[in-house]
Amino acid sequence: MATSTSEFIELRGMRTHVRCWGPASAPVLFLLHGWMDVSASFQFLVDAFSREWRVVAPDWRGFGGSQWNNHAYWFPDYIADLDLLLDHYSPDRPTCLIGHSLGGNAACLYAGIRPERVATVVTLEGFGLYVSEKDEAPERYGKWLAGLRAGPASNRYADRAALAARLRAVNPRLLPSQADFLVLHLGQEAADRSIVVAADPYHKLPSPILYHLDDAKACWRRVKVPVLWIAARDSFIMKRFSGAEGEADYRERIACFSDIRVEMLEDAGHNMHHDQPQRLAQLIEAFLP
Repeated sequence: MATSTSEFIELRGMRTHVRCWGPASAPVLFLLHGWMDVSASFQFLVDAFSREWRVVAPDWRGFGGSQWNNHAYWFPDYIADLDLLLDHYSPDRPTCLIGHSLGGNAACLYAGIRPERVATVVTLEGFGLYVSEKDEAPERYGKWLAGLRAGPASNRYADRAALAARLRAVNPRLLPSQADFLVLHLGQEAADRSIVVAADPYHKLPSPILYHLDDAKACWRRVKVPVLWIAARDSFIMKRFSGAEGEADYRERIACFSDIRVEMLEDAGHNMHHDQPQRLAQLIEAFLP
């Protein structure tokens, strides 16, 4: 297992944990994790790389070892944090962004907002979010207000073994050894010695802001660098694009990018970096210069 080191930097007043693998002299890859995940989740992918890389993987604000907001989160903060992260670790040259889910969404948006800072993008099912209908707004605001009043609660487990069992129940492809590793980073001990997920529970507060796909598409159309778009055959994300209407939506999203390669990963769910790390590493390294 490749050894990582931890660094702490300040991004916009927030103490941010950054996990790094590989020598500082190697080409830099930025790995951006998904929602309710942590940087250590990429360990299996890093272990599968055949080339030598300097891998830089932050814990997004409110996840893992990074500082928590302790109040509601706003997606544009990830974009702003990423902007300064690149300034810190790759100030003089465009770099490669590899993002999973939330991280893939952030990477694709950023590549259109700051195209001069990005050399390539790999998005692992960061294809944009569910499109809300306008008449959902009142209910969404109501749920948000109710959540603020009640205060969110963390998921709690008796011990790390219970959390590992939960991870394997959600993803049956996850090996016991993988689950045991992940819970060391995804779980933290509470005062009563139970294990809670290492994420600010405010992440689970429903957002009152409706998602505007057209805004994302406008950013995607400005991406001029090569993009590798990877989907997983058995992912719940891909099920949302089933049927004629869903397939058309999916193709319209892909068509926003001027230089794109699309790959479908077989025998994998949404957490493809856990399910098929070797095949995923091969696809990524074949794509990168």
